[in-house]
Amino acid sequence: MANQSRRKFMRNSVLGLAALPFGAGILSKSAFAQELPRLDPSSPTAQALNYVEVASDASDHPAYEEGELCSNCMFFNADTEGCQLFPENSVAPEGWCQSWTAKA
Repeated sequence: MANQSRRKFMRNSVLGLAALPFGAGILSKSAFAQELPRLDPSSPTAQALNYVEVASDASDHPAYEEGELCSNCMFFNADTEGCQLFPENSVAPEGWCQSWTAKA
């Protein structure tokens, strides 16, 4: 019976060690996200949503209201300055786009 317990222990230990690189990859995902390049306002995606790096530059847009910033939008991630609408880029916290939605 002792041999079976040792076998289970060894098997579980090996499986646990094999899973470590996968766990480390998941845990460090936020570290990779911090290295996102800043969104270029002239890119087609940014232009489609009327993105600007300074919210006051959008004051002539009919959807813009004073106080709307990327930093207080529900799509913004403050830790990485990422935006769910522009997943491959970071955005300026003081920016704005026409998809701005207040945080809940």
